[in-house]
Amino acid sequence: MNRIFNVFLSLLIVLFFSSVTLASVADTSEHAAIAAGHEPENAHKEDFNAGEMIIEHIIDAHEWHIITVGHTHVSVPLPVILIDNGKIVAFMSNRFHHGTASYKGYKLETEGANKGKIVKVKEDGSVDETAKIPLDFSITKLVAQLFISLILLMVIFISIGNKYKKNPNRAPSGLQSLLEPLVLFISDDLALPAIGKKHYKKYLPYLLTIFFFIFFSNLLGLVPFFPGGANLTGNIGVTMVLALFTFAITTFSGNKSYWVHIVNTPGVPWWLKIPLPLMPIVEFVGVLTKPFVLMVRLFANITAGHIIGLGFMSLIFIFGAMKPWLGYVVSPVSVGFGIFMTLLELLVAFIQAYVFTLLSAIYFGMAIEEHHHEIEGETTHEAVH
Repeated sequence: MNRIFNVFLSLLIVLFFSSVTLASVADTSEHAAIAAGHEPENAHKEDFNAGEMIIEHIIDAHEWHIITVGHTHVSVPLPVILIDNGKIVAFMSNRFHHGTASYKGYKLETEGANKGKIVKVKEDGSVDETAKIPLDFSITKLVAQLFISLILLMVIFISIGNKYKKNPNRAPSGLQSLLEPLVLFISDDLALPAIGKKHYKKYLPYLLTIFFFIFFSNLLGLVPFFPGGANLTGNIGVTMVLALFTFAITTFSGNKSYWVHIVNTPGVPWWLKIPLPLMPIVEFVGVLTKPFVLMVRLFANITAGHIIGLGFMSLIFIFGAMKPWLGYVVSPVSVGFGIFMTLLELLVAFIQAYVFTLLSAIYFGMAIEEHHHEIEGETTHEAVH
């Protein structure tokens, strides 16, 4: 009981000081606007835009933003790698000065249709509308987060693997004891029932890889400071690639029975298959829908969690823009809901990794499923011999 009381008291202290700090930021911004000779309402409407703030936090960027103090932006610059007319151009993103300057004839657009893209500029600094946008192979924030997740996975599991090789009969300890139950859970309670005892070990390395990659990436996305905070699994390009891997493995693993059931579905009237191939079309659409569902489910759930959490934090500044005291009143509620959403996202981080892995295993099991008539035929054949 004492431990529970201490944790509860600590959360209340964090909630109080977080609320006062965030409300003070809104209050300070208003006083700064008054000192500059602007009306408070207008100043805050120009200085803080909740929608822009949320979008900037969940989309990709050419730099890793850490904190903004006044008008000073503290960021980690990332490599910019461009291919323009067969020529490779490389430099660090801080050359753009947060999009306010151009470098080597290139500029990072901060507005318009090409916002977030690197475009070519003329000598006077204006965008060259006639020039083709160069191919961008830069190490962006999400790419850097991807590398961090992969390095973290490799370091953890290579070290655990080496421990098992050195002492195979020794009881697990440290990270081994933490991750071994998850590995056994994916192996025995997920892959084995969905795929079957005969083939599940063949797909287990892939299933374990995507589970821990998604799980670790989700957790890193909840860390509010470097090297976390990037919305990696909330990027539809990342989830699309993961879904395409599952789709490719399912497609190439499909046995004869799997494709026969798609092209010539048993138990369906012939007039739905020959004159008008309605059922084969429906089945093929179902095949293409599976990776789409995987892609959208992971992307939407992770992105929605980040948007809701940032939305609660934005309420402090929105109400503080109206009246400073409103910022103090709303801040405990906003921070409280923000903490609740963070705890909920910890659960979602595991659930989404589990669901993606489970559905992938089910698709693999469907592709290699041996149907009853085939099993009976094999049994009869073995009995004859």
